[in-house]
Amino acid sequence: MKTYDLVVIGGGPGGYVAALHAAKQGQKTALIEADNLGGTCLNRGCIPSKTYLKHAEIIEQIEKSKDWGIETGALTFSFSKMKKRKDDVIDRLRSGIAFLLKQGAIDVYNGYGTVLPNDCVKVQLADKQETVSAKKVIIATGSTPALPPIAGLDTIRYETSDTIFDLEEIPKSVIIIGGGVIGVEFATIFAALNTTVTIVEAADRIIATEDEEASRFLAKMLKKKGIRIQTGTIVQSVHETSEVKTVLCKDANGKEVLLEADVVTICTGRRPNLSAVAELNLQQNGPFIKVNSKMETSHNGVYAVGDVIGGWQLAHAASAEGIVAANNASGKSDYINYHVMPRCIYTLPEIASVGMSAEEAQRQGMEVRVEKFDFSGSGKALSAGEPDGFTKIIYEAKHGEIVGVVMAGSHVTELIANASAFMHLEGTITEAANMIHPHPTISETFFEAALNGVHKSLSQQAVRS
Repeated sequence: MKTYDLVVIGGGPGGYVAALHAAKQGQKTALIEADNLGGTCLNRGCIPSKTYLKHAEIIEQIEKSKDWGIETGALTFSFSKMKKRKDDVIDRLRSGIAFLLKQGAIDVYNGYGTVLPNDCVKVQLADKQETVSAKKVIIATGSTPALPPIAGLDTIRYETSDTIFDLEEIPKSVIIIGGGVIGVEFATIFAALNTTVTIVEAADRIIATEDEEASRFLAKMLKKKGIRIQTGTIVQSVHETSEVKTVLCKDANGKEVLLEADVVTICTGRRPNLSAVAELNLQQNGPFIKVNSKMETSHNGVYAVGDVIGGWQLAHAASAEGIVAANNASGKSDYINYHVMPRCIYTLPEIASVGMSAEEAQRQGMEVRVEKFDFSGSGKALSAGEPDGFTKIIYEAKHGEIVGVVMAGSHVTELIANASAFMHLEGTITEAANMIHPHPTISETFFEAALNGVHKSLSQQAVRS
């Protein structure tokens, strides 16, 4: 029987990062992955969606360029070539992970791992079963799409975030059940491909867990793309004929609404994959594995990270948790800090945030102030034809420490790390206002919002030249 210092179950962004980090610290490490390396993020989530979103962005830019004197012929696109490019990107990144694991001398088992109570892990391979000894174990088995209790769902062909990227043709129409992060992203992609899109959301607004102003902003921008948004709407049942799928809903006023589309996509959250720990009787936090700030579970020597513990369910959160777990499994003492966890919504335009909203801060008893700068006052945003958006800073009134930032607009997912770094260093609104930003850039909107906070704004009403 092989013995390892650490066995990681799950090869997604939480698992493979944890394995690499532990191996760099001299730990003899094994990684068990039942499917492809990279997990949901690489194979069925972050990467394929961002690839398609780039296609959507280019399509929108070509359409917009007609107003700028750039004439093109009729716009056509090949979905098969788009799909191939998506697959090529995935293959390249997957090969990169395999190379890193090999370089780190990490043993990779392509099979299903089950943690046993006697500090062993059973590995079910394609043609045999093995058992290895593990001093420490990290569970990073991820999640799968959660299906809501909708009458008739088991009688129709529907898509989820795990299957939507396998479509061979662009649908003429799609109903997206769920207006959260995943749902609005898919809506953006399909709208650019000339698909008629309807979002059905039970809450009173889309992306309901994010800043309310950002939510309203995104709803407005999606509607401009022709996307229909039904909020406060509960799906009652679904039905399929040879020609179309129908979704029967009840809206916020109790009125029945009947929707029709070629494709129905379920985007109503995800549930954890727990089969790897079925024999441990771990404490749970609802359906998820319960952990402390060191990523330790209730079973000594077993850690858990990523979607399987709930929380943010973000790839970069899983990687951060994986590093913390690997450090602790290697004998160090490390903790996770969720306060500066950036959150990104990849639509066109985008939403990004970090820290608390003003409402969250006030609920914690903090006296806060909010400063905002609109992209319509940004020279770079105007010259790029992207004037819709804003940067909002939430800061503590007494000392000025920044406790939250919300950004809405083009490219903001690339900018939120600036705010995250500032908050990580406990930066204040005054320090942000004293920091030099390059001009003209969208990043200046953070600086301008900070200037508003110290009453020095150079351009509250005028556009900077």
